[in-house]
Amino acid sequence: MKQGATLSLPKGWEIERLGGIAKVIYGYTDRASFRENGPKFLRITDIQEGGVNWETVPYCKISDSDFEKYKLSNGDIVFARTGATTGKSFLVTCPPKAVFASYLIKVQISFRELMPEYLFHYFQTKTYWDLINAGVAGAAQGGFNATKLSNLQTPIPPLPEQRRIVAILDQTFAAIAKAKANAEQNLKNAKELFESYLQGVFEARGKGWEEKTLGDVCEISSKLIDPKKSEFQDFVHIGAGNIEAQKGTLVNLKTAREENLISGKFLFDESMVLYSKIRPYLMKVVNCSFKGLCSADIYPLHPIRGVILKEYLFRLLLTKDFTDYAILGSQRAGMPKVNREYLFAYRFTLPSFSKQQSIVRQLDALSAETKKLEAIYQKKIHNLEELKKSVLQKAFSGELKTEKALIV
Repeated sequence: MKQGATLSLPKGWEIERLGGIAKVIYGYTDRASFRENGPKFLRITDIQEGGVNWETVPYCKISDSDFEKYKLSNGDIVFARTGATTGKSFLVTCPPKAVFASYLIKVQISFRELMPEYLFHYFQTKTYWDLINAGVAGAAQGGFNATKLSNLQTPIPPLPEQRRIVAILDQTFAAIAKAKANAEQNLKNAKELFESYLQGVFEARGKGWEEKTLGDVCEISSKLIDPKKSEFQDFVHIGAGNIEAQKGTLVNLKTAREENLISGKFLFDESMVLYSKIRPYLMKVVNCSFKGLCSADIYPLHPIRGVILKEYLFRLLLTKDFTDYAILGSQRAGMPKVNREYLFAYRFTLPSFSKQQSIVRQLDALSAETKKLEAIYQKKIHNLEELKKSVLQKAFSGELKTEKALIV
C-alpha cells in the first residue's frame, strides 16, 4: 500500500483510495417478484434503520453467471446511491442467497488486511459524510456514483489496530444505544403520562357537568377575507404546515405579503382556537395569542363567552376521544378532513366555568413539568448522538487511546 500525504496520522497508518482496496460494483437491474423464484433481491427500501428483514425481501430471476457478479457475501457493504438515503450504507452479515438491485452500489473488499467492520464504521463518520455531500452537490436526484465512491480517501491502520478500534466502537455504541433507548422510553413515558391525565380529566362526570355539543360552546364567526388587500398584507399567515402536531406550536411563519397569498383566508384573533381539519390524526390545534390570517382548511373557533374557557376548548380538542371522533368522521367522508357539521356535532360533558378554570390551571402546571422533562430527555438524546460522532472522529484520526469502551 502506498503512503498518502494528505492527513497527519499515527505511524503505520496509510491513506488509500477506496477503489484501490475494494471493488465498487453497481447493482443488478430486474423486476422484483414476490413469488419464491430465484435469489433474494435486496433494494433500497428493504434497508430500514440499519438492518434488513430478509423474510420480506422479494426474489428475482438471474442467470448463474450474473448471480456470481451481483451476489451478496458476508462482509460486503452496500450503499444507497439515489434519493433521500443517498450515501447510507449497510454491512451484509450472514445473508441468504441474494443479489442487490441497481439503485445500490456494492463495495467488496479485496485487500485481505482490511476488516469490513472497520470500513463500515468509517462510513458513519462526519469525514465520510462531508466528502459524500461535497460529491453530490448539484447532482441529479441527489445521487452519487461508483466513481465518486471509488475515489474516497480512506485511513487504514494496521490490522491489529483495526481490531482494537472495532472492539472499542462496538462496545461503546452498544452502551450509547442502551442509554439512548432508555432516554427515548423516558421521553415517551412523560408524554403518555400527560396524555393519560388529560384524557382522565375530560372523561370525568362530576356533579353539575352538562352534556354539550361542540356547536353549543363555540362558533365560527370569521368570514373569508382577501389577503391581497393592503390592510391584511402584513398579517402573519398560519397554514396546517405551520402547526406542529400535538404540540400547538408554530413554525416558519410568514406574512401574507411574503407568501404572496391570493386565495381567501380566515381572520383570527386572541380570542380563538385554531383547529386544522386536514388529517385529524395529526392533532394540529393552536391556542391563539395574536391576530392574523389562517388557511381556509383551518377552523377559527370562537368560544362562547361565559360557557367555555378558551384554554379548556384547546385542551378538549387535543384529547384522544375527540381525535378518534374526528378521524372516524374523515374516514366516513372518504376524505382526510373533518367537515363543519360533523365537527360541531361532537358530544362531551362540560363542567362549570369555575371548574374549567381549575382544570386548566392543573393541566397547565402538569404540561409545564412535562415539557421540562421532555427537554431534559431530548438533550440527553442529542448529547448521546454527539458523543457517537466524537468517538467516531477520534477513531479514524488515530486518537482513540482508551482500551475500554467509554462509560455512558
